Amino acid sequence: MAEFDPSTFVPPEAPNPLQKYFRQPKVYITLPSNGRFYPEGSLNIPETGELPVLPMTAADELAIKTPDSLLNGQATVDVIKSCIPSIVNPWLMPSIDLDAALIGIRIATYGEDLDIPIRIPNTEITKDYRIDLRLILNKLLSVSFDEECQIDNIHCTVRPLSYQEFTKTSLKTFEEQRIFAVVNNDDISDEEKLSKFASSFKKLTTLTIDAMALSVTSIKIDDVLVTNQNHIKEFIENADKNVFNSLKKHFDMQREKFQIEPLKIKCTAEEIEQGAPKEFETPISFDQSSFFA
Repeated sequence: MAEFDPSTFVPPEAPNPLQKYFRQPKVYITLPSNGRFYPEGSLNIPETGELPVLPMTAADELAIKTPDSLLNGQATVDVIKSCIPSIVNPWLMPSIDLDAALIGIRIATYGEDLDIPIRIPNTEITKDYRIDLRLILNKLLSVSFDEECQIDNIHCTVRPLSYQEFTKTSLKTFEEQRIFAVVNNDDISDEEKLSKFASSFKKLTTLTIDAMALSVTSIKIDDVLVTNQNHIKEFIENADKNVFNSLKKHFDMQREKFQIEPLKIKCTAEEIEQGAPKEFETPISFDQSSFFA
């Protein structure tokens, strides 16, 4: 039996000698929000403005592939917290930063290239197309969220929803949209279908108004400034439809800015012979269960 060497003993309270071999930041990213819209204490942004991004651990990779956790957002939050420690509370991050954060984590873990399987229209052909995630990340960083919305003499200050607000709204919307499946249910009478549709549409309208009210931080009309959320919601519910439509148009424009542009594909002569168009566009969808595969 070998003799015990005291020099090799590591007290339990001592720093882990393997710590220097832990994962290290692979990339550094800036955020589309530039750190705006984060509540105090939810973001520790370095002086450089660039956040270090660590590659995923094995536990992170398993978490991001769990359907239930993905649906309610918990897996996404856990992975962002693990890989981008500067984002202290990912639930409170503005939703416009989400894609940039996930792309940064993907690059840090697997590299800049992403192969996307694409079905060629009008054919049975499926092939992989490679995209450079750095180009998409740069595009997200080239736009900014416009906080100001002027409607006649009404000045609104707005913000993007937090990831938590966005997830809750998406889940509720998803649940309400499921009611549309009743149209294919022959066991339900037409009268009951109409009743369910009417109820669902009403709830979806309420969800839209609630989300809009959450995103408006203040309304100024002449010399009156209002920041009370209850008053803002009541105003949106009772204002002229021009106000609602103008606000909706503003939020739609902001959302479009941060959408990933579709992939433009030119088909080969062989593919065209098989019925494919000369060129087509296909959306780039970051389904996290495959995006992090």
